[in-house]
Amino acid sequence: MSLMVEERRPGDSDMHRRQRSKNLVVAGFLLALVVIFFVLSLVRMGGQG
Repeated sequence: MSLMVEERRPGDSDMHRRQRSKNLVVAGFLLALVVIFFVLSLVRMGGQG
């Protein structure tokens, strides 16, 4: 019984796991947008120089 209590952390419920994975997806999407805008700005400014 004490082994099961030690294995479960406070933020380790199914709801927390689902929310964490959702947050990771949103963070990945935002990071992809930042990279796309950065590359686009480099391409646009590189053509004028």
